[in-house]
Amino acid sequence: MNEFIFYFKMGLYHVLDIRAYDHILFLIVLTVVYLFKQWTKVLWLITLFTIGHSITLALSAYGILNIKSNLIEFLIPLTIFITALMNVLTAKKASVGKENQNLFLALFFGLIHGLGFSNYFKIMIGKTSDKLIPLIEFAVGVEAAQIIIVLIILLIGTLVQSIFGVNRRDWILIVSSIIIGFAFQMMINRVFW
Repeated sequence: MNEFIFYFKMGLYHVLDIRAYDHILFLIVLTVVYLFKQWTKVLWLITLFTIGHSITLALSAYGILNIKSNLIEFLIPLTIFITALMNVLTAKKASVGKENQNLFLALFFGLIHGLGFSNYFKIMIGKTSDKLIPLIEFAVGVEAAQIIIVLIILLIGTLVQSIFGVNRRDWILIVSSIIIGFAFQMMINRVFW
C-alpha cells in the first residue's frame, strides 16, 4: 500500500507542481472550449491524454523508446501552441463538432507529454523488474490530478461566462491567446537546433 501511495502521489504532484506548468497549460487549452455540463466529454479527453502519456512512459521505462529530451522539451510547448491556436481559429464553433479531433489530439499529444517525464520516471522506478504496477499507480495519480485541474477550469469558465457575462467565444479567444503567448515563449526558450 505504501508503494501505491508513493507512485500515486508522484503522479499527482507531476501534474499539480507549479514548476511543471506546461501540463496545466495543456489541460487548460484542451478543456477551455467545453462547458461544465460537458464534463463527461472532458473526462474522456483527459483519460485519453493519460493513456497516451502512460504508453510512452511504459515504452521508455522498458527501453523500447528513447528520444532526445531537448526535442521533447520543445515539442511539449508546441502541442500547447497548436491546441491553443486551433481554439482561436475555431472559437466560434466552441466544442461542437470537434469531439473526434480533440480526442485524437489528447491521445497523440499525451504521447509527447509522456516522453517529457520518461527520464525522471525511469530514475524513480530504478532497476525494478516490475515496471507496470508503478506505472499504473503513477497514471492513477496523474488522472486524479487532471480531474482536479479540469474541474477547476470548467468551474472558472462557468463563473466567468455566467456571472461576468463573458461571451463563450470571447472566453475561448482570451484564454487561448494568452496561452499561445506562454507557449511561444516556452518554444523559444527550448529551441533544440
